Amino acid sequence: MFFEVLTGFITELRLAGVPVSMVESIDAMRAVEHVSLRDRSALKAALGATLVKNVRDAEAFEVAFEVYFAYDRTIPDGGDPATSPESAPSPPMSASLQGMVGDALRAGDTDLLRALARLAVSRYAGMEPGRPVGGLYYVYRTLRAIDLDALAAEAVEAGLTQLEERLLREEIDARLEEFRREVEAEVRRRLVADRGREAVAETLRRTPLLDRDLMHATRAELEAVERAIRPLTRRLTARLARKRKLHSRGRLDFRKTMRSSLATGGVPVEPRFRRLRPSKPDVVLLCDVSGSMATFARFMLQFVYAMSTQFSRIRAYAFIDGIDEVTSYFGPGVDFETAMRRLGDEARVVAFDGHSDYGHALERFWEVRGLTPKTTVIVTGDARTNYRDPRPEVLAGIAEEAKAVYWLNPEPKRFWNTGDSVIRVYEPYCRDVVEVRTLRQLESFVEEVI
Repeated sequence: MFFEVLTGFITELRLAGVPVSMVESIDAMRAVEHVSLRDRSALKAALGATLVKNVRDAEAFEVAFEVYFAYDRTIPDGGDPATSPESAPSPPMSASLQGMVGDALRAGDTDLLRALARLAVSRYAGMEPGRPVGGLYYVYRTLRAIDLDALAAEAVEAGLTQLEERLLREEIDARLEEFRREVEAEVRRRLVADRGREAVAETLRRTPLLDRDLMHATRAELEAVERAIRPLTRRLTARLARKRKLHSRGRLDFRKTMRSSLATGGVPVEPRFRRLRPSKPDVVLLCDVSGSMATFARFMLQFVYAMSTQFSRIRAYAFIDGIDEVTSYFGPGVDFETAMRRLGDEARVVAFDGHSDYGHALERFWEVRGLTPKTTVIVTGDARTNYRDPRPEVLAGIAEEAKAVYWLNPEPKRFWNTGDSVIRVYEPYCRDVVEVRTLRQLESFVEEVI
């Protein structure tokens, strides 16, 4: 029985995007032989040590583990109800549940908070056997019925010093987080009992952060992606620096080789090579900032400027139906949020009606281009022109002057060239047209091009 559960758990990790090899699966099975299955924390540590290799996969592992190895709150036959998890103190049904939660928060009664969380799920989640699985929705309904923000504000007493108030708020926030986790655990337990582990895991599955679709991510997911960009770019910058160093060796330097061979009796034991000086690319960004494209443009600008040391020069242009250079907004030491606010307030990106016009924007860029044979032009956008003239001949001229033109399209490929999308007319003049909807795809593109 446990072997089947563990196999299903490993399968779920793979479906969630966590790379788990056959060897790692065998290691996990051997590791659990040395821990007690009753010790849930030890089991979690053993599986995490053998199956998770990257911190960015920790969230997917956490969700899958909670589904496949959730606490079983049922009382075994002959068990003692006093030792059951359900034996925690329960409030009277006539009492105000929100008031009871507030009292438990102030008293720091963890056992009572757990019992209240289970009662809240019973009262507010609206779960019925056989209904389609909707784990996150049930959690939302439960927490919406209990205004946790109001409870947190009420739990802070008046007349405290600033330090005392801050310490109390942190303690209350920790208790509320425990309450939320208990609500989620209770919802998962009931769903697993009703529909099975596989069905619940599918609805709760968390895609790794680097694979989240930037165009359709929630606000919380976008904030998490922003926090991940800087450490991601630091790792990528280090990899690119090593890559340049390894490829800095050129052709054999015959004279230096012969001179060095004099120390070994004329035998060229250590060949000497000419040292190449790989040049850093000069990059020009043309970012569509209209509508939903603005989100992707924001991450593209943040990503590239975080890697500015890998470029000899960066110039950035934002456009909708007009175009304006925004390079100065992102100067050294400038806060990125401030730069984005300036872009929204000051950049002259609207020339007519504020609807995307790639043809006109490219034409205006052509007038002030300043391109060289070392310039790499990167265009970001969905190439949806609102049925206006796309002017592909302008992009052809840009491609002739520049080293290369790349087009990054954040739309899924299946939607390209549908409706007013004209990516096909631009494609012949680009070295590559790439679907880039996630940070992982953006990382792969930058590593390949630079």
